[in-house]
Amino acid sequence: MQIVFASAECAPFVKTGGLGDVAGSLPAALVRAGAEVIVMVPKYATIKDEYKAQMEHFADFYVSLGWRNEYCGLEKLERDGVTYMFVDNERYFARDYPYGFFDDGERFAFFSKAITESLQHLPAGFECDILHCNDWQTALAPVFLREFYQGLPLYDRVKTVFSIHNVAFQGQFSDTVMEDILGVAHIPAAATQLRCDACSINYMLGALHYADAITTVSPTYAGEIQTPEFGEGLDGVLRERSYALQGILNGIDVVRPLTRQPTSALPPTTRLTTVPARPCARPSCRRSWASRFGDDRPLMVMVTRLTRQKGMDLVMYALDRILSGGVQVAVLGTGDRDYEDGLRYFQDKYPGTMAARIEFDPALSQRMYAAADMFLMPSKFEPCGLSQIIAMRYGTLPIVRETGGLKDTVIPYNEFTGEGTGFSFSNFNGDEMGDAVFRAARLFWDNREAWNKLVTQAMSQDFSWTRSADKYLDLYFFMHPEIERPAAVEAAAAVEEPVTAEAEPEVVAEAEPVVEAPAAVEEPKAEEKPVEAKPEVKVEAAPEAEAKPAAKPTAKKTTTRKTTAKKATTTKAAATKTAAAKTTTAKATTTRKRTTAAAKKAAEAEATPDGKGRDRHRRG
Repeated sequence: MQIVFASAECAPFVKTGGLGDVAGSLPAALVRAGAEVIVMVPKYATIKDEYKAQMEHFADFYVSLGWRNEYCGLEKLERDGVTYMFVDNERYFARDYPYGFFDDGERFAFFSKAITESLQHLPAGFECDILHCNDWQTALAPVFLREFYQGLPLYDRVKTVFSIHNVAFQGQFSDTVMEDILGVAHIPAAATQLRCDACSINYMLGALHYADAITTVSPTYAGEIQTPEFGEGLDGVLRERSYALQGILNGIDVVRPLTRQPTSALPPTTRLTTVPARPCARPSCRRSWASRFGDDRPLMVMVTRLTRQKGMDLVMYALDRILSGGVQVAVLGTGDRDYEDGLRYFQDKYPGTMAARIEFDPALSQRMYAAADMFLMPSKFEPCGLSQIIAMRYGTLPIVRETGGLKDTVIPYNEFTGEGTGFSFSNFNGDEMGDAVFRAARLFWDNREAWNKLVTQAMSQDFSWTRSADKYLDLYFFMHPEIERPAAVEAAAAVEEPVTAEAEPEVVAEAEPVVEAPAAVEEPKAEEKPVEAKPEVKVEAAPEAEAKPAAKPTAKKTTTRKTTAKKATTTKAAATKTAAAKTTTAKATTTRKRTTAAAKKAAEAEATPDGKGRDRHRRG
């Protein structure tokens, strides 16, 4: 599968928001899963010189844009197995910031046209199967592809995917752009499907009509944007094309460190597994704030833009009640002046209990994630959100409003079953938010054992890009059924996913269906393992071991069985080294005491769960 991923920003080269994080991490995850990916990004003047020095000139050609004929260069850079193609045109991209100029409509119309034109100038052997466009800056690429390039063999195979990261930013411009820049005013289909009112066109609207598939960054947000409340005027076309719309959650990069600054105050960032590692960050954080936060009271933090969309109206309403009720609060961020002044007021009113930093400090934000007990995120709407995911990764329990990706990523705590990964409330209401905060605080005060269990559950969640990449590959291969999905791609999730708390019992359970070795029976980690397995001896216990694969076997396990089968037949001692070899030895011992027909039946029973396990793991 050969994929061109087009984005107006891409970390670490250029980033202004979440789109840069997605474009910086998802393509690398797709490559690890077996796909070939080329990322196309404008060559902004703001890209650091160290990256520009690594680029090599790959191709150049001219792009027609209305009556213009503009130069386009492709500068190539390879990083983490991903090929990056930087679209070079100094007239459009030699600016001190990516967006916010009077000619943005022309700049990104050129970028979209350059993307489609460059598909015939890619490295030898790379023929694009999927063109994946992101947000309004690349929304015209599917339009240009179908109106100007349809019928060319190279382009007929290309399927387009358009991802909505925030439906509020759509790219609306005067309809004079259609003729002067886009050159589509004479094409009735394009002129009709781009127009959003009597005198305006909408780039995103064009992509929603022309793209073969539409995705957004969470399943709940995919449903919300089909309503007038959240659709920002596009809910009608989104309902019309709901059959092509789906939500796929973003992930976080669990391979790279969560902070680039080494400090003993932070817990391990590669794998957080224990609750006691977190409190070491609290003294450092308190020194940074020059505040005296006490250990007997929960510390709740916010790292956010101070805007209404982030729920600051609710915070201002409920903050007096929260602070007077014994919860410590720390806020980091910048935004609207009214909210900044309000936070300063509460800091003066509750010294030692409330702290506000009206600034942007990435290093401090990491210490806050690590030091806090609770993370507040009461957004009015949130397409996906990464802050709550990062907080859970650090073992800080999120308190969120049930909207968009917040609803999809945070499981509300159930006091009767102990299930959950955080706390939530439904309506955009300050009293409901305050109630959710105090539900969390009461658990912190009254039942620390249940609190620590909840922290462990939150930290064990898998939000890696591996899982998201697997879902995108499902979509890509669905759109290209003629391309056979390689086994290596299907098994990528099993190989690449970091070990999680849920996965650990599965490994133990695979090792336990052995009746000959008492050591294996004494490992009681998997709940599925019956205690009766210990007294049962070879003849009767072996069939039970074959029929009892309660744990999920992975694709990795199949390979292990094949490589250890010979060891099992040579010596019985080697059978205790791996779970797969143990099962094979048990089967061989039993076979000598049964008929040939019974042995064949046992082999069939063993083969069946392996297939089920692989399927179940792939869907998960």
